Amino acid sequence: MAGSGDSTRAILFALGANLAIACAKGMAAFFTGSSAMLAETVHSLADCGNQLLLLFGMRQARRPASPEYPLGYGKAIYFWSFLVAVMLFTVGGMFSLYEGVHKLQHPEPVTRWWWAAGVLVFGIVAEGISMRACLQEVEKLRDGRSLWQWFRQSRQSELVVIFGEDFAALLGLCFALVAVLLTAATGNPLWDAIGTVMIGVLLVVVAVLVAIEIKAMLIGQSVDPAVQARMRRFLDDRPEIGNVINLITLQLGSDVLVSVQAEMHEEQSARSLALQINDVERALKREFPDVRWSFFEPDVKAGL
Repeated sequence: MAGSGDSTRAILFALGANLAIACAKGMAAFFTGSSAMLAETVHSLADCGNQLLLLFGMRQARRPASPEYPLGYGKAIYFWSFLVAVMLFTVGGMFSLYEGVHKLQHPEPVTRWWWAAGVLVFGIVAEGISMRACLQEVEKLRDGRSLWQWFRQSRQSELVVIFGEDFAALLGLCFALVAVLLTAATGNPLWDAIGTVMIGVLLVVVAVLVAIEIKAMLIGQSVDPAVQARMRRFLDDRPEIGNVINLITLQLGSDVLVSVQAEMHEEQSARSLALQINDVERALKREFPDVRWSFFEPDVKAGL
């Protein structure tokens, strides 16, 4: 389910790594004049801001329900996650593309390339630690699916964003390192510019993919398909229920709304029926702790 505790750990790891990397990259960009390094510095600073926005969004999402917002503020995290995707596209991707195109038109030599190479190796190690922390949390939720399947089906927006950011950052650092080394080996500054453009394209692609997933959550998605399948099996196995006619779920940040339409095993008094429904709902919430709201409608199949 979409609890927030694990994703907070991943966000803090990413924030610490990006802050350290941004400082190191900024020094390297200053001493070397590398546009790829400058693009990576801006990218890391943007990531720091993004992670702070995610932490703020998670705090907002925990606000209690009110008469004006009867289902709570859980979906607030989707807004902030979408804003992060937009920033990744504009501040990270578009700036890198602009800087790369500018350097293609006006190449500048890269000096003291060993500064850049050393910082990039440090960045790859630090970002690898952050990525490892993120993957540890993703592994708890994958349920045997591939990373791509998890990415498409996950309802934990902040973890989707952190995964996308870490992946783009790690691959971008590798692009920058190759660009700097090729520039140093050949003496041709165009390699540095090409590396910057590749970083920009990478960030734009990742940002668009993340935005597509977050947009779906903003519109209103069911819970993770694997979780919904487990819910249906749980309800099918309840002795009070004869047949589950319909099961609707809605992910609201870290909370879940469930609506069940089902045939009960026996006809009985209204009081007995209400008590059995209460038992089913309590058991459902024990089994799936993220279920905050449940609505149960006893019914019969049409035509009976």
